[in-house]
Amino acid sequence: MSDVVLAGKDLVMRFDEGPQKLEVLHGVSLEIHRGEFVAIVGSSGSGKTTLLHLLGGLDQPSSGEVFLLGKPFSKCNDVERGTLRNRHIGFVYQFHHLLPEFTALENVCMPLLLRNESIDSAVAAATALLDRVGLKARLEHKPSELSGGERQRVAMARALVTKPSVVLADEPTGNLDHETSSSIQSLLRELNADLGISFVTVTHDITLASRAQRILKMESGKLAEL
Repeated sequence: MSDVVLAGKDLVMRFDEGPQKLEVLHGVSLEIHRGEFVAIVGSSGSGKTTLLHLLGGLDQPSSGEVFLLGKPFSKCNDVERGTLRNRHIGFVYQFHHLLPEFTALENVCMPLLLRNESIDSAVAAATALLDRVGLKARLEHKPSELSGGERQRVAMARALVTKPSVVLADEPTGNLDHETSSSIQSLLRELNADLGISFVTVTHDITLASRAQRILKMESGKLAEL
């Protein structure tokens, strides 16, 4: 059985810009292996976030294919892709995207409730993960009552609660101060090692990238290994 969790093959992404098309990705291919921690670096506008969105099934490539656990993910219809994404992919963003009217516990429960798991099992799983990321005492706090670092920890717990095959993180420390950023970096790597979940992180943060097992550089829509 292949240990490739997520793969892109010959990915091209074009956007309509008036009468012309802007090609952001030029035939990008990569493989993410089980339990691997990969960092993708590159300047703004190089195509990093576009690639992450294609890998996560949030956008469709102009050509090429994405494979999730060996299945042609990008060829699925919207419903199939949504189901696979909910079960196998976690997302962490620069801005936490927590639902402001819900508590930390409720935010982390949400992905499990969306796939019809019982409230009791969702609460148990969410509580355990929030404890794991150091927020056992903050379960009933809403995002507005949490610090930036705490919100990002809640977002990480939410991404991990479904026990995904891979977590895609887009600048997960980009909105944090240096000390908080360092703490989140350590936690990301620790969770990767302890849980065996693959992580793909797009980052400008050289310190975070240096903790990865593999660093890929996006430059002018092409990907190279450093």
